[in-house]
Formats: sequence, C-alpha cells, structure tokens
Amino acid sequence: MEKVMKKLTDSVVDKISMDFLRNQVLKNAYGNDDTVIARLDPRILLAWYVFFALAPWFVDNLVFLLGCFLLVAVTTIMARVAGLVLFLFLLGVFSQTGYLFVVSLLFGGNAETILPLLILTLKVATVSLASITVFSGLDPDRLSNGLMWYGCPERLSFSISYAYRMLPMLMEEFQNVLLSYRLRGNAPNTETLTGKIRYLVYQIKMIIHSFYPLMLNTAKRSRTTVEALEIKGYRYGAVNKEVKKMKLSALKVTYNDLLFLAVSFLWVSLTVMAMTIL
Repeated sequence: MEKVMKKLTDSVVDKISMDFLRNQVLKNAYGNDDTVIARLDPRILLAWYVFFALAPWFVDNLVFLLGCFLLVAVTTIMARVAGLVLFLFLLGVFSQTGYLFVVSLLFGGNAETILPLLILTLKVATVSLASITVFSGLDPDRLSNGLMWYGCPERLSFSISYAYRMLPMLMEEFQNVLLSYRLRGNAPNTETLTGKIRYLVYQIKMIIHSFYPLMLNTAKRSRTTVEALEIKGYRYGAVNKEVKKMKLSALKVTYNDLLFLAVSFLWVSLTVMAMTIL
C-alpha cells in the first residue's frame, strides 16, 4: 500500500510541474493546427459556436440538450484538446453540480432534484465544450480575421489576437519569476508523503507570490511590442480598407466547411425530431 501511494504521489507531483502546465497551455493554443477543426473556415466556426453558445440556454428539454452535448463532445475530440483543459472542464462543471446536489439535499431536496441539475449541467457542459472546440482550433490570426469579417471592431479583434500572442511570453516570464523564487527559497524534502504535501503547498505559495512581478514584467515587455507595432504602421493598417480586404482575402469556404455545417444541422434536426416525439 505504501509503494502504491508513493507512486501515486510521484505521478501527481510530476503532472503538476510548471513545464507540464506550460506545455499543456501552449499545446491547446498553438498545437492543434493539423486537426479537422483547425482546417475549417473561422467564419463557419464562429457561426457554429454562436448557435451552441446561445441555443442551450433557451431550451429545457433533456433530449435536445443531450443531443447537443454529444455533438460538441465529438467535435472536442476532433479538435484534440489538451488533457489539462479537459480536466479543468470536468472539475469545474461536474464538481459544481455535485455541490449543488448536496446542498439541495441538506435543505430538503430529494431525488427529483437530479433532473433540474442534470439539465443545468448539460447546458453548461455544452456551452463550455463548444467554446473549447472553437478556441482550441483557431490560431490568433484566423480568429482575428473571422471576427473582423463579421464587422467586429478591429481593435477588439486585434486585442483578442494579441492576447493569444502574449500567452507564450506570459508563460516564459512566469517560469523565469518562479525559478528566481526557487533559487532564493528552500523547498521541503519530498521523500515522504508528508514532505510531498508540504512541497505542493510550497509550490502554490510560490505561484501566488509570483503574480505581481509577473504582471509588472509582462507590462514592460508589452509596451515594447506596442511601440514596435506603431513603428510598422499598425494604426494606418487598421483603418485602411485595402489592407483589410487584402487580409481577409485568404478566407475561403470549402467543401469541408459545408459538410461540417450540414452534419451539425442534420444532427440538430434529428435531435429536435426526437424531442417532439418523446
């Protein structure tokens, strides 16, 4: 039993290392360019996302919500989402539902409470998986171009794209700050189970202490990036119609895009039909 616990704690410590977290975040943002979802036109993906982000909130039918959930679950698998993102999704959605169920039982609820909570869970899960699918399959440029094509203000679309581009810089700066704290600190011994728990607490404290210098250093580097954009004529390009037309000329709706929409529409239609029958 002791050996099993030691292997388990070693695995947990390895999985929550900063290198692992950084690789998972960057993989989800930049490592899915070769998937089926990533090859779709961003305009199609954004329109598909708007439907699955809004429709579940206006329907309380269990059959319809279950059908939408199954569809977005399949698209999430096709997008090859990073394991860390899926773990956080499961932890956030289902732990919240379990918490509400326990609270409802404590305040006089019964088994009938399961159905409303299941409907709420399917709504949140469907919207969350649709968001994960789309934003893990779009790189910064394609996301910005798709928003710009729909008439989104250029500054807003650029801000979203810039936030994606800041992600590697943010992770690198965070690792540098964390390493500086490690050099000046004294980490607990990890040979025993108690030591491993103390080491996890030590890691969490370092992450909290790293937040302020991380924001300060990132702000300094962001200013340099903004000045470089100004020198290259970013403001002129943002309001010039010819530049915008040239930038959006790469967007093309292909056969795969139409097939993706057709399959999604067919599945939703079948779900609505099943909803009316049942």
